[in-house]
Amino acid sequence: MLNIEVLPILLRFLFGGSAVVISAIVAKKFGGRLGGVFAAFPAVYLAAILGLSIDYKGSELLLISEQISKGALVGMLADICCALAASYFILKSGWKKGLLYSLLLWTVLAPTIYFTCF
Repeated sequence: MLNIEVLPILLRFLFGGSAVVISAIVAKKFGGRLGGVFAAFPAVYLAAILGLSIDYKGSELLLISEQISKGALVGMLADICCALAASYFILKSGWKKGLLYSLLLWTVLAPTIYFTCF
């Protein structure tokens, strides 16, 4: 049976949800470019690390944190490529197709980067 801790899930919800809300508010008040900076806030990463600290201690926490960090780096590299592709594809094909194309690119790039580098 699954052993699911509620606190790590709540942390992800709070960090992720707050980042989305702040990003939307900043984008409306100061423009999309600055809102995009807040959209890239590593809320899920921080929540994951904090959540791990509940389940792991000492050297085991360091090892799993290192693994999460390497995975986050792969995800961030794929995110950068996705954002660049989205800005191109959305202008070329409209927002629906452009978003779809950039997300498809991400689904190819993330595993490719992961299996190439690790």
